[in-house]
Amino acid sequence: MLVLGIETSCDETGIALYHGEQGLLTHTLYSQIDIHTPYGGVVPELASRDHIRKVTPLIAETLEKAGISKGQLDGIAYTAGPGLVGALLVGATIGRTLGWALNIPTIGVHHLEGHILAAFLEENPPAFPFVALLVSGGHTLLIEVKGIGQYRLLGETIDDAVGEAFDKTAKLLGLGYPGGAALSLLAKKGNPERFKFPRPMLDRPGLDFSFSGLKTCALRTVEKHGLDDQTRADIARAFQDAVVETLVTKCKRALREVNLSRLVIAGGVGANYALREALQNLDAYFPRLEFCTDNGAMIAYAGYMRLLMGQQDDLAIQVYPRWPFQSH
Repeated sequence: MLVLGIETSCDETGIALYHGEQGLLTHTLYSQIDIHTPYGGVVPELASRDHIRKVTPLIAETLEKAGISKGQLDGIAYTAGPGLVGALLVGATIGRTLGWALNIPTIGVHHLEGHILAAFLEENPPAFPFVALLVSGGHTLLIEVKGIGQYRLLGETIDDAVGEAFDKTAKLLGLGYPGGAALSLLAKKGNPERFKFPRPMLDRPGLDFSFSGLKTCALRTVEKHGLDDQTRADIARAFQDAVVETLVTKCKRALREVNLSRLVIAGGVGANYALREALQNLDAYFPRLEFCTDNGAMIAYAGYMRLLMGQQDDLAIQVYPRWPFQSH
């Protein structure tokens, strides 16, 4: 089975081709960062318009790179949610219309399922069951994964997602948008002994997270010490150390709670070098860096698995800007 994957949930247009026997054939990604940077965040209307401009040419480019014609496709998968409603509608409308024209099945994929299954694109994929830590700009979740569609939410953030906290703290430090990766790079120059930020919610039972207090702590530190180059690096280091220790501790707690050993890290923050280093002694699985952030490959694979199970959507074009994962 050959599946075309379309990802348009936010500010990246991702297209990919996944073959059941040959694996991932090719993928193409276009980022809108340059469009949204002047505004300090994603502007939904601009995102939607740019997806409209880019998605059809990227589909043609991806097919050409693989030497595949549209008539050879066996199915189409697109991100149905969660995400920006206008952006989601672009991918869903094109995916569903192309499927109807080619008379092949289509399936709307949950964006978070795509992230979790991205680890299966690697040569050494995890086996079910496992615990997944999904850490991105919009989500921070711990999930017990028993199989495709068999998910149980173990814990989530009660305020900011960890990626959002990274970006907001980076902005506070004058690192621009998106600033998570820049903050991580700057943290390498920081003195780990100078500042000690709190480890939120580690002193209480449970698997939920909270990161808004870390932003406040960073703000108070800036107000007290200013922002010379070394202080900026030291704050970045203190913030990152607090986040990583919190995530790792909660992961270990979740593995003990469900009596599992395998851990899958998913989402953009999964590219963070400090988090990867801190988890290297566990049985942890990471997607390659390019598949941590939004991409079409994870959607193509998740769609392939769903279509293989006999699932497909009807003719209605439906998207779900807010789509609770535990209900999927």
